[in-house]
Amino acid sequence: MSNTWGAKVLQSFDGAATQYNRAAHLQTAMAWRLAGHCQRLPIPAGRWLDLGSGTGLLADAIEQRNPGRVVERIDGSPSMLARSSRPDHTQLLDLNQPLQFWDDAPTLIASSFCLHWLSDPGTRLQHWFECLAPGGWLIVALPVEGCFPQWHAAARQAAVPCSALPFPTTKALLASIPKQQIRQQQQLNFSEQASHITALLRPMQTIGAGTSTRSALSVKQWRQLSAHWPKRSAEGQVRLTWLIQLLVIER
Repeated sequence: MSNTWGAKVLQSFDGAATQYNRAAHLQTAMAWRLAGHCQRLPIPAGRWLDLGSGTGLLADAIEQRNPGRVVERIDGSPSMLARSSRPDHTQLLDLNQPLQFWDDAPTLIASSFCLHWLSDPGTRLQHWFECLAPGGWLIVALPVEGCFPQWHAAARQAAVPCSALPFPTTKALLASIPKQQIRQQQQLNFSEQASHITALLRPMQTIGAGTSTRSALSVKQWRQLSAHWPKRSAEGQVRLTWLIQLLVIER
């Protein structure tokens, strides 16, 4: 993905900042799940970071689960950072770029729903791991290949392109991470339902996550896609399933 792609992604999230928190239901749930992991792990005191922090959902959850800790919020969207509950602990940075050098290396790097938007997720993950202090922890969640099976199946059946964002594979993400340092590796399924596919996919647009490297469909192609979407539930709802990779890694 090019720098132009990165700018497009940041522009989309920047424009969604004011409505992000009320619409980001899955992201909020994952923030609390990751915060729970942080609460249970023996993470040393020191510099704690939330990379791709957005409005600060994950950082806020970690701080609430770990009273007295302060989490630095780092993101490439100024409008998202402006919504932070701790504006004095924010840093504007395009995360396609290297992190700065700190004399006190971070003991926690947490990130949720960020890596898949970056140009080379595996290289970024390796860089984040190497930035940790010895004994520090890297805790990450992101959608991976296998997401949106209903969308892909409908596109095949309708013989139209699938315009969903392509997600990284877990294998590619972990290619440069020492296996012996991986403390937890879990894939989680989350399904959402709506009366029709427009309502199903609209929340992604609302929170700024509708950008894709693939071409947009025509109105006719969307109708074909809708007609071939996998069987509705007994209540007449259509479903979309996320596959989220959770990684807990110790330096």
